[in-house]
Amino acid sequence: MSVAAVILAAGSGSRFNGDDPDATPGAKLLVLVKGHPVLTWAIVPALAAGLDEVAVVGGAADLRAVVPESVTLLQNDDWPLGLATSLKVGLDWCSAQGHDRAVIGLGDMPGLAPEAWRAVATESEGPIVFATYQGKRGHPVRLDAAIWSMLPSRGDEGARTLARAHPELVREVACVGATHDIDTPEDLQRWS
Repeated sequence: MSVAAVILAAGSGSRFNGDDPDATPGAKLLVLVKGHPVLTWAIVPALAAGLDEVAVVGGAADLRAVVPESVTLLQNDDWPLGLATSLKVGLDWCSAQGHDRAVIGLGDMPGLAPEAWRAVATESEGPIVFATYQGKRGHPVRLDAAIWSMLPSRGDEGARTLARAHPELVREVACVGATHDIDTPEDLQRWS
């Protein structure tokens, strides 16, 4: 069973930038925290999990200087059409690479533990597997190849729509730690 980690990092970060017309799209992923960009804090645990490959799906921001050579950087030119377009780019790459499973994380969700990536990747049941933290679903989320064609190709939802429509496909894995979603400068301040 071949498993890839896919980190979605294509959005503009409009909530982070607020009403600033001069803000650089995607800039929140490049903000330095403890000497490293936010995106780096999302990539490092995925690499440490030891999955077969790691890819980052970029779009709004130029991420070439941040993504290490050991990670494949994919480009989603349709990123304004929503998160689902980035998921499709990542899953199309997984299919081309011959992966059977994709474990999905978010570039603005730094600090997921490598153990969470591994726990979700290795769960034996279900084609959709959510990490849970204190009983709440979070990331990463594993998606098996059998359901990739059932996922939306546009909009801001990935597997949630399918999971709601087909709860019988879903499994959950309790993980230690917490997910920190960086949507605003205040979120960044709390996390750092």
